[in-house]
Amino acid sequence: MQTAVIGSSSSDHPVILPMEAAELEAWRRRHPRYTYWCGYELGGCGGKLMDRLYHDKVCHFAHVAGGPTCGRAATGESSADHLFIKRGLRDLLSKQGQRGDVRTHDLGSGPGGAVDLHLPAARRRLRFQLARLDYRSWRTANLALSGDADGVDWLFGTDGPLTEELLARNGYSLRFRLETVGGERRVFIGTRTYDERSVRWSPLEECRIGEAGLLTPPAEAICGPARRPEPFAFPVDVSMVFALDPESPVPSDSQFAAEGRRLVMADVKPLGSPIVRAVLSLPADSALPPAQYVYRAVDRARLLVREGAGGWAVHLDHFVRLDAHQAARTGLARVLPEAPEAKPVTAPRARRTVQQPSVAATRAQPPAADQQRRAKKGVTLTRDQAIVRVRELLRAAAPRGRTQRWSALAAQLGEPLTSMSASERIDFLVEVDSPLWDTKAVLSVLLRDDDGLLSCLPAVLEKLGVRGAEGLSADSPALRAWANQERERAIALYAKPPRPVSSRPPVTSPVRTLTAQQWREVGASIRRVQQQKTKQNRMKAQVPTAEERRQVRDSVVRIENRMSVLGKAFKASKQTRRTMRVARAWLALTAPGAVILVYRSPQEAQALRKSAAELQAELNGIMVELLSVKDKSR
Repeated sequence: MQTAVIGSSSSDHPVILPMEAAELEAWRRRHPRYTYWCGYELGGCGGKLMDRLYHDKVCHFAHVAGGPTCGRAATGESSADHLFIKRGLRDLLSKQGQRGDVRTHDLGSGPGGAVDLHLPAARRRLRFQLARLDYRSWRTANLALSGDADGVDWLFGTDGPLTEELLARNGYSLRFRLETVGGERRVFIGTRTYDERSVRWSPLEECRIGEAGLLTPPAEAICGPARRPEPFAFPVDVSMVFALDPESPVPSDSQFAAEGRRLVMADVKPLGSPIVRAVLSLPADSALPPAQYVYRAVDRARLLVREGAGGWAVHLDHFVRLDAHQAARTGLARVLPEAPEAKPVTAPRARRTVQQPSVAATRAQPPAADQQRRAKKGVTLTRDQAIVRVRELLRAAAPRGRTQRWSALAAQLGEPLTSMSASERIDFLVEVDSPLWDTKAVLSVLLRDDDGLLSCLPAVLEKLGVRGAEGLSADSPALRAWANQERERAIALYAKPPRPVSSRPPVTSPVRTLTAQQWREVGASIRRVQQQKTKQNRMKAQVPTAEERRQVRDSVVRIENRMSVLGKAFKASKQTRRTMRVARAWLALTAPGAVILVYRSPQEAQALRKSAAELQAELNGIMVELLSVKDKSR
């Protein structure tokens, strides 16, 4: 093992034993009174250790004979990282004259699961997370740590989903790593932001602890003393109207106050929902609109939410005022428009009969008359209302398989259909059919021009994402045949009761110019090229550095020397012999200027697939096995 604690079994003063003989001899001269222990803070047995000096292998700690049975799992350099972090935080607090409590935690896999720093004066906590953690466990732990603190800073050893989550929440994320320097592990803190995606590292001793928590030099400009993450924003996909109520005060401690925004109370009504009282966040650089009118958001609003804070707000940037009749239909208008004055009707004479139009005659009026009646009433549909109305009319006509002329539909509903340009009509019909799934029918096929299918139908289908609609015209035979099939699907889907239908076919099938055998050959060729590229990329990614080659070479030499010393006392297994052969082949193939043949032996191919880290781990395992043989021989 490479780590121990100094002084006693309950000590939290960690040390790493130098692995080279010359370094260990110098270490002994500098620290002649040190005693080493397999400490409880390392997950050890509490027994006493002694340093073993070797010239032909790695120097390490070993238990003194007669001690307790040890079941310590982690013995490498990183097994004491939590204690080095703990000591580094204590030194930083002492250096800056701060008060804080530093503790390590066992999260189920040993005492080195996490390190916490509690700053009572600043009401903040820092958590160095060494053990693996998923989102739900993180959320539970974050709530627990926030009980007596206003904020918690999380630091992780590696990038992952949680660091991405914190980056999205706070605009930055913190990392930590440790490097071995002599008998110490030096702690570094990394900062990553949206503006600079790479991690910028700083030594822990150069960081600052204050009211904002732990701040690295790069984070000073990002995280001020009163940093607060932005609220979560969710788009509101439906149309929304509102009426302001500036006389009602907004809570002074609102969680949604932000620079450049103005908060005001309002009555809000999303399309198809009841009215609700809410906080609106409006641009602060524009005048507050008059409160006696009703407004509609012209772009998509966003719902602002703060986790755990309670309540919500609506973020708006652009809106328009509704006219009196539109506002009256929302239920938000303060003054309803006056109804037209009713004219008195002269009583008919006894001998003359006034013919009243029947209900059937009223329903049979032509669309032009219906439009004139709507115009007299002063009723004009909004765009959103027109979309809903057209959708309802087409669904009602679908079971009978009837199509309707666009001109007649526009005359029946009036504005905004009568004033639409060609491009506006395309966008309008796309919204009528959105969202489009395979289980729905395209309602636009139930509309037609005077001479056939809608001229804009191909553009509508292409925007909806219907396959095979690209580059077609309205008089295309393929489009006409497809439209007839889609009408049959609409009849079945909107019948009472609905009937099952097959998935929507593409408008045109892809043209196949090759035979089935030729397609298989093309696919096989593509797969061979991809496999070759994958192999090349893998080989490029595993090119070792000179330091990695030196470490592997030294490990091979030590193992060979040790095996020769043991002689027949050590019987190498097949796996050991295979690993040594692969290591020798790896050193030969990765040497500078080495020629790698296209046709390689299985042993050479296996060596090229190995990374330096994988190979070094296997060689370390062999060395541990050799050391155990020597201990038994004694």
